[in-house]
Amino acid sequence: MAIVQFRVEDELKKEAAFVFERLGLDLSSAMRLFLRRSVDCKGIPFPMTLSENAYQATEAANIMRESQDISAKNGNSEMTLEEINKEIALARAKRRKRE
Repeated sequence: MAIVQFRVEDELKKEAAFVFERLGLDLSSAMRLFLRRSVDCKGIPFPMTLSENAYQATEAANIMRESQDISAKNGNSEMTLEEINKEIALARAKRRKRE
């Protein structure tokens, strides 16, 4: 039999032990139950979801990284804000001429 050790805040351990005690379990039994259920369901045995705001923040960060990669590939990742604004103005002027 293996020994598993991990660190947890004192207050969290105390609160969890209280909950498990009310369920008729000691802390070790509850941890074994968690591991058994994880193996049985081949994952975390309870829903794990992100709030909508957390998802949006993650999506925004991914888009920013992708934009940085594209910018680096196109050789314009070192442009100053002034240079970027000039490029935008030129593109808008060209678009207006076509319209």
